[in-house]
Amino acid sequence: MTTPIRLSTAAALVTDFASTGARLTDRADLARFLRRHHLASEGSMPITLGDLEEALALREAIRAVLTGGADPEVLARGQRVLDGLRLTVRLEPDGSPVPLAPAVVDEVRRGLARIAGAWAVVRATGEWRELRV
Repeated sequence: MTTPIRLSTAAALVTDFASTGARLTDRADLARFLRRHHLASEGSMPITLGDLEEALALREAIRAVLTGGADPEVLARGQRVLDGLRLTVRLEPDGSPVPLAPAVVDEVRRGLARIAGAWAVVRATGEWRELRV
């Protein structure tokens, strides 16, 4: 019998994002995902087709790394999304487990930046090796 592994908040977010599969097929799905994870506020949120394409590219690239199927094209598309997201490091006195915070105004990109920050955390801690999608 194996001991169940309790995922960090960052790892749980990354796992859920990478595992969305068919549940992330349109802009409404992306809005629901962002709201469910408190990455966007309730109410109307303008999501462009470009936003959806970026989310899908990022998801597929993270998924490729986690499953070992790292297609260079998939990784390149995901990297372009990450390169366009601005993150900042916060000096949080409460010892926040995710010191990376979005430095963007657009709500959708802010949500994607939070996912990117969670990805950075799981990579830095090595927790990504334990994630299953």
